[in-house]
Amino acid sequence: MSSGSAGALSVTLCRDPRQFAALEESWNRLFRGCPTATPFQSHAWLHSWWLSYGKDGRLRIVLVRRGEELVGAAALMLVHRPMPLLVPIGGPITDYFDVLVAAEHADRVVPALARGLHRAARGAVVDLREVRPGAAAEELYRQWPGVSSMLADSTCMELPTLPFDELVKRMPASGAQRVRAKLRKTDAAGIEEHEVTEQEVPRAVRTLLRLHEKQWRGRGVTPEHLRPRFAEHLTRATRRMVRAGESRLTEFRLDGKVVAANVTLLSSGLSGGYLYGADPDLRTRKVDVATLLLRHEARRALAEGRPVVSFLRGNEPYKNHWRPETVVNRRFLLSTAALAPLLRVHESQVTGREWAVDVLREVMPAARDWRARLNELRVR
Repeated sequence: MSSGSAGALSVTLCRDPRQFAALEESWNRLFRGCPTATPFQSHAWLHSWWLSYGKDGRLRIVLVRRGEELVGAAALMLVHRPMPLLVPIGGPITDYFDVLVAAEHADRVVPALARGLHRAARGAVVDLREVRPGAAAEELYRQWPGVSSMLADSTCMELPTLPFDELVKRMPASGAQRVRAKLRKTDAAGIEEHEVTEQEVPRAVRTLLRLHEKQWRGRGVTPEHLRPRFAEHLTRATRRMVRAGESRLTEFRLDGKVVAANVTLLSSGLSGGYLYGADPDLRTRKVDVATLLLRHEARRALAEGRPVVSFLRGNEPYKNHWRPETVVNRRFLLSTAALAPLLRVHESQVTGREWAVDVLREVMPAARDWRARLNELRVR
């Protein structure tokens, strides 16, 4: 651990997983005091991810304290490919990254956090992916004392939290009419909702992942979602987050059988549907699962006072039916002045890969189908 000071604030670098585990209580207080934090900044999510995916010697968490109180944190790890980089803990299965900054001390914590991260980045470029607009990391980027660059990252879709009937009215008249007809058929089927308790989470996650695989069979399931380490992480994180009120796992039952299940991640600023699974046989009963889930989430978010219902990453066509607001995440590249050439090389590699992917999608529409088939083969 290295340390420094910034006025009455102390800045340290945590490299010990045991210390990270011991931070749970103080981290959760900071998480609740940071209005921009998303569920992916909770200790439960990050520490669980590290237990399943982390590698020895790679942990790099910058901590800012005011006396004994934790007032700032940036959860990162060191990777060596394609070059030395400090990247967010959470990896590709995490939809949003942000640093944690106590709101009442933000004017002093952000500069201290920037200086601490600058020291930690003496041998690596900092690559902060999936930063949601309005995040505390934006101010960190503005106050960065070295070299920096900003790129666009994933597209996300969000809806304002409104009564579900108001969300339906946002749609074109013909679309709204179809939604109402689908919901009448869904309600006639007699599906019942069950909110899973902490003790039920392991069994419910197994059911969800089984339904998720069945739902995507033959259509290119994401391979990671079927791996044991993902199931281990999702079970552990969801159990802890359900206990803390940071997650909700809902089952939808028909004649006593679970036919759909959905994990929702929660923070003060949003409610985000993270992963769901549904029995394909529901189609024969004319049950529209996406509409069923959205109605459930909208009602709960309204009752709980969460301002946004997020579809999280991806701009799939079914999301656009609801006329959501499009939000583009940012990607911040940061380095010391000495590593500016390395930052520029990394930036050119990133933009080059993005250009190649865009071209491939434009000139080879079948590429997505081939990728889906490849993923299916990899899973098998």
